[in-house]
Amino acid sequence: MKIRKLVVVLLLLAAMQGALAQNVEPTWESLNERGYPSWFDEAKLGIFIHWGLYSVPAYAHPEGYAEWLYKGLMGHSPARMGVMANYGDTTLSTKELYAKLTDYWHAELWSPTHWAEMFKDAGAKYVVLVTKHHDGYCLWDSPQQSEWNSVVSGPKRNIVGELTKSIREVGLRMCFYYSLPEWSNPLHRWTVDPNDSVGRYVDEYMVPQFKELVTRYKPDLIFSDGDWDFSAEMLRSKELISFFYNTVGSDAIVNNRWGGGTEHGFLTPEYSAGIQVTDRPWAECRGLGRSFGLNRNELLENIMTSKELIQHFAELVANGGGMTLNVGPNADGTIPFVQQDRLRELGRWLKVNGEAIYGSRPMNNDAGQVMTQQNRHASIELERADVIDYDWVRNAPVAGGKTDCFEVIWEGEPEVGRYALFADADDEAVVTLNGDTIANGSLVDVRLGDKMRVHYYEKELEARVRLCKIIAGDTSLVKAINGWSGVYKYEQTIRAFTMQPKSGVRYIMEFERPGDEVIVEGFPRIEKGCVVTLLGCDGKLKWRQSRDGKLIINLKGLDRSQLNALDYVWVFNISR
Repeated sequence: MKIRKLVVVLLLLAAMQGALAQNVEPTWESLNERGYPSWFDEAKLGIFIHWGLYSVPAYAHPEGYAEWLYKGLMGHSPARMGVMANYGDTTLSTKELYAKLTDYWHAELWSPTHWAEMFKDAGAKYVVLVTKHHDGYCLWDSPQQSEWNSVVSGPKRNIVGELTKSIREVGLRMCFYYSLPEWSNPLHRWTVDPNDSVGRYVDEYMVPQFKELVTRYKPDLIFSDGDWDFSAEMLRSKELISFFYNTVGSDAIVNNRWGGGTEHGFLTPEYSAGIQVTDRPWAECRGLGRSFGLNRNELLENIMTSKELIQHFAELVANGGGMTLNVGPNADGTIPFVQQDRLRELGRWLKVNGEAIYGSRPMNNDAGQVMTQQNRHASIELERADVIDYDWVRNAPVAGGKTDCFEVIWEGEPEVGRYALFADADDEAVVTLNGDTIANGSLVDVRLGDKMRVHYYEKELEARVRLCKIIAGDTSLVKAINGWSGVYKYEQTIRAFTMQPKSGVRYIMEFERPGDEVIVEGFPRIEKGCVVTLLGCDGKLKWRQSRDGKLIINLKGLDRSQLNALDYVWVFNISR
């Protein structure tokens, strides 16, 4: 009898939870009132997968997105057309030429089980598969794309279905990326047809396809994309999000890329230094290199080292966010070795230090202010340049540097002449000639021996700067007689902090290998009797704290052989 009562109670609770989860209206107010499930904010690490027809040529310029191959063919990019000549007749239409790649995408070595195990070993808690990118090619047998999917062509496998099964079998959450518009759809060719003519495509194709995908597989998360040319109203976004929530339940979550006017979803900074603590969950999405889809033209120096990856991830978490780290598989279904290596190293680090990451929150100081990290000023001389013409796409002026919030100062003797001076910069550049500030577009008379200084400030995203001269309407770059000498300045993170909200345990994540002592300025007051340990090492560490908050941790008694087994970020646990 008691068992029956327990079953009845559990069923009632389940029904109540289901009813609550399904009571979402297609309004921003209702969606925001529902809020966000805690699992995403606690997970911290997910794996992004960009795999499709574009993985066959796996080509872009070294800083480009390989998954945008179709768009390059639409514009008849000489480089991309040249590569595609190896796969088909380049006089064909864009879609006909692109479709030739189905003859070369076999996925003959693909094992969804192996992928799932690899991602779990990396420490990920969720996986985001690109079910359909902007090219419109589906990785499941979509009824709306019965002839343009991986089941009837290419690998002839239901990649969405097979991977979903394997990911869930190892206990990870399965999530989907879904491109809202398409470049190749005859109902609306994105970037070709007028944006305001998207209605029929949305009503007859996109909405039914989205609902079929959600109903069939019930992913925990939808990462939508391609929204920037449209409003949320044009894309019927509120309807789609509420449908998703009501279908999947209380664990469902979406990102914020649903068109102009969107007021809901977790934030998705892309290839950035992250953002500060917000009232919404967030996770940076990025690849190990500059591209999401595999780019065989990628430079080795563009690939994050294990040290850069782990330190960047720790910094994101300390600031209240997480990371959705991308892998770009080969066309045969294998993950490139360099990507496997980085995943393995990240997983190894998390096995030792995961308690400072999963479920953590930013730490507060004694004044109740968020204390995320401590930095020091750093500067690096750049190679002398003939001209100032830079576009740091998803990268920094030097390997391992900050991609946001930095500055560069160039100095040199500009070429002699009378010309208008123009600094094209994102975000800001200040130009001085012999100490006097020059307004953009001002006419200057430059004489031999004059000194020019260009001070460039980068805040976030899209780092770009060019110094130009204009003579009689012609624009060219300003040369320096002996070249431009540049200095890159940024704030280098030396440590970051997190805490576990329930237990109150605090963590110090050191970005430099500890010596005999670690000294942390302004650390919150530690109560007498607290225990300090270094994760991965045995034994308690001696510590003392001055009245001004300076915390000194003594490592002299530590077994150095255990310390030698650790690397990249060293994490101290401070417990009551």
